[in-house]
Amino acid sequence: MKASPTKPNLRNQQRVDVGLKVLVSNPAGDELHCHAANLSRTGVMLRCNLDAVRQLLPGQVTPAPGQWIQVSTRFAVPVVASQNVSIRVHGHIVHLRRVSRDEFHLGIQFSDFEDNGYDYLDQYVSRLLAATLG
Repeated sequence: MKASPTKPNLRNQQRVDVGLKVLVSNPAGDELHCHAANLSRTGVMLRCNLDAVRQLLPGQVTPAPGQWIQVSTRFAVPVVASQNVSIRVHGHIVHLRRVSRDEFHLGIQFSDFEDNGYDYLDQYVSRLLAATLG
């Protein structure tokens, strides 16, 4: 599969609230199921429980800049009303926030999309933004 780089992460990228299921894989090969809280063209904010955070972030501390923890994510978005496409994208954990006793928000910055993943994500986010603004 051909990997294509993502656009630079700009803090002003518009985010959309979503409820997508996301499969996250760490370098050890562990696969964890989380839900996306919001999504942009350059990253995703996941809602995870404490067990998932422990597997992804030993010590439960956000990595320092430049010492990112690499992860892979996979999620499906609709390209048309009746058809979903699976997006596979590599990235790294850049943010961790505890929301409640057993809920955490985990920010992942995308780095490399497989195949046409960026194009599908761009179309999906654009459609959701248009629906929100329109």
